[in-house]
Amino acid sequence: MQLKRTLSATMLWGLGVGYVISGMYFGWNLGLEKGGTLGMAIATFFIIILYVCFTFSYTELACAIPKAGGAFDYAKRAMGKDWGFITGMAQNIEFIFAPPAIAFAIGAYFNIAYKVPIVPVAIGSYILFTGLNILGIKAAAIFELIITILAVGELLLFAGITLPHFQMHNLTQDAFPNGWSGVAAAIPFAIWFFLGIEGVANVAEETINPQRTILKGFGSAIITLVVLCVLTFVSSIGVAGWKAIVYEGGNVSNSPLPLALGKVVGSNDVFYHLLITVGLFGLIASFHGLILAAGRASFEFGRVRFAPAFLGKIHPKFKTPANALLVNMGIGIIALLTGETEAIITISVFGAITLYILSMIALLRLRKSEPELERPFKAPLYPLMPVVALVIGIISLIAMCVYNIKLAAIYFLIMGISFGLFKIFSDRTETDNV
Repeated sequence: MQLKRTLSATMLWGLGVGYVISGMYFGWNLGLEKGGTLGMAIATFFIIILYVCFTFSYTELACAIPKAGGAFDYAKRAMGKDWGFITGMAQNIEFIFAPPAIAFAIGAYFNIAYKVPIVPVAIGSYILFTGLNILGIKAAAIFELIITILAVGELLLFAGITLPHFQMHNLTQDAFPNGWSGVAAAIPFAIWFFLGIEGVANVAEETINPQRTILKGFGSAIITLVVLCVLTFVSSIGVAGWKAIVYEGGNVSNSPLPLALGKVVGSNDVFYHLLITVGLFGLIASFHGLILAAGRASFEFGRVRFAPAFLGKIHPKFKTPANALLVNMGIGIIALLTGETEAIITISVFGAITLYILSMIALLRLRKSEPELERPFKAPLYPLMPVVALVIGIISLIAMCVYNIKLAAIYFLIMGISFGLFKIFSDRTETDNV
């Protein structure tokens, strides 16, 4: 059962940026509450290094093994089925738990603009975009490209409006309130800036000439995202300080950009309403893109019988992983109904950082165990890049566990139960197919 190859480098750029761009619109500002401007800036600096090193290392794996399972396929080949399962499960947790947080933010944006209830809008978004993904990858990718371009344009417009009002002292006000512990606590929200870019690898089987196209799409996407991250961080905080984009009416807000823009133009200005309206495209781009990536990751799990086989079935008409998409939607809606956006983000980040660590180990192992493997692209400065990504990833995971003990326990409990079930039922499945 093969997926259809229809994606170009431009479409991969749209997917790569689209997966991530919602992180510029919401969520990241929660890290300011933990670490202040300087604490969040330090965390973000090291996370940018992590993602640059990780992306160019991960591209080597994606080009050498262009399969829909992404990190799961790489770890399985490098370290065997058990570590393959653990890596794949971490990937599934990342991609399945990120969309509910974004769906809630979509509902919140509609609530601000049109005073409609949050949860019905969020659930409706799930149904709509899951359906679009079932209809076909090319249509989904074209849609993703269009809304990603609009979302990037809106971030540039936001920076253009706010930067003339930038004042340096706003960056230095109460900049380091919790010291180095604040840096560690801010790590999940710094990761949220970039979480999901690795989803580009999950559409490798649907990419035209993947060995060349993935490099172009992946590389241009990470460069775009680093520039947007720095621009958004500086322009939003520089207007009135970090507290102005964290707190609204005494409560923590998930809408930092409207809060910043409101300080400049007021809530009745046309640009304010434009940001809220067009800002939805940034959330939709990531929501839709991560649903797409999650479907491919779960599909591959089912295809190799690491999960129920029906997940690995392709829709006979649309040639898309419809069953995986529908199951993921069900899980996502359940998570959404908890209303715990910050907790959902953190659990998703736990999955992501586990994936990053194990992917870099897989890269290092494959370089030794399969030196003859065709690698159309090789990680620059090897082994420096994967080792740097690995070290920062491990430090980030430790820090997250220390400052999120309960959520870490929930995450590792999910992983442990899943692995236990896998070991119990694995003797009934053919798990050694590559």
